[in-house]
Formats: sequence, structure tokens, C-alpha cells
Amino acid sequence: MRTDKRQPNKLRPTFLGPGFAKYAEGSCFVKFGDTHVICTATVEERVPHFLKNTGSGWITAEYGMLPRATHQRVDREASRGKQTGRTQEIQRLIGRALRSVVDLKLLGERQIKIDCDVLQADGGTRTASITGAYVALYQALRKMVNNKVLAKLPIIDQIAAISCGIVNENVLLDLDYNEDSAAEVDANFVITGSGKLVEIQATAEKSAFDEKEFSAMLAFAREGIGELITLQKQVLKID
Repeated sequence: MRTDKRQPNKLRPTFLGPGFAKYAEGSCFVKFGDTHVICTATVEERVPHFLKNTGSGWITAEYGMLPRATHQRVDREASRGKQTGRTQEIQRLIGRALRSVVDLKLLGERQIKIDCDVLQADGGTRTASITGAYVALYQALRKMVNNKVLAKLPIIDQIAAISCGIVNENVLLDLDYNEDSAAEVDANFVITGSGKLVEIQATAEKSAFDEKEFSAMLAFAREGIGELITLQKQVLKID
């Protein structure tokens, strides 16, 4: 039995609140249980040097955690003078995920920066960030279409992410911190609305896993992603 009485294949209570930030072109306040993240999207009329004069746009992400997002205070990375490897890895993951569902040529030579700021962490901060970041990105792109900056919406699919793992030999969906810290296997799945796999991060933390166990985790992840995709559509009013 899970501490919050959830069934193994059930998500935590999930909330997506679009339009949370007043000044950003797109934003979302996302909750995966007690993991809370603010995602914002900012449009810039320029691209990185390697894309100049290519006619292609770019989407990138920055990720960070507030000092008391976790059980013990952690110094801001700015005060240390550099980002941790974990932070760099997560923000690259968010950027890759979002670029996979956008036609960058239709975006033109513009860059959209996604900021994901973790207010409170209880497991699954990267999956919550990707899921909320899509909502923020969609709003920013829709605003550009409405303002005649873009001729058409360059979105080619939806995207969301969810964690899964094996805890006490049981496959569980959407792990909280206690489950994640005790997991024999920890995995994150990034999947599009059409069911295509964008990225899978799976690690044997304490014991190796076989193909049958991996298939069970993937099946749970697909089920959870389906619910997140539906929720995204509801809050964005997508038919």
C-alpha cells in the first residue's frame, strides 16, 4: 500500500494552471502532488549564433530550485557561481522534449526560453516541468498566431512526462520522494500525445530489471501520459 493510498498505476493529484504569471507570454503553475513548479515562456526576436541566417528558431530551457524547495535548505546555484550537473541535465532534457513537438522552421528566427522554477520538490520535478512547460509554450505560440506574428501554430504534437519505478518489487507510477528514494529502479518517460517516445531515462538504483519489468513500467507510463495529455487539452481548451 502506498503512503497516500494510491493504486500502483495512479497519478498523484495533478493540477495545471495556465496564465499564472502576469508578464510572461505563456505560463503554467503545475502540481504533481506536493511537487509544485512555475513554468514560463519568453519569446525573443533572436536566435543563438549557430542558427543565424538559417530561417530556423530555437527552444531552450532553464531549470532551478528555490533554496527551501527541499527538506533542507540548498544554496542558490548563482551564489556558488555555477550550475550543478543535475541542473544542466534537466534543463537540456526540457529543451529537447519541447523541440521535438515544434516545427522550428515555422517559428522563424526566434527563440523561446522556458523557465522552470521549483517551489516545492517531492519527486518528479523534471516530469512536472516538462508537462507544465508544454502548456506555457503553447500559450506563447498561440499568442504569436493571434497577434499575426506567426501565420500558423508550429506545434506538431503534444508532450508530457511522468516517472515510474520499481519499489519493493512493485511497479509504481508517478513516484513521490519517499518512493523514489527507496526505488530499486527509477525511470522517467517523455512521450508525445500521439504515443511516440521522445526520451526514456531508466536506471537500476539497487537491482537490475528485465524486459518484462520495463514493459510494465512503460505500460503504466503510457496510461499516465494519456491522462496528462487530456488535462493539457482541457486547460488549453484544445478540441
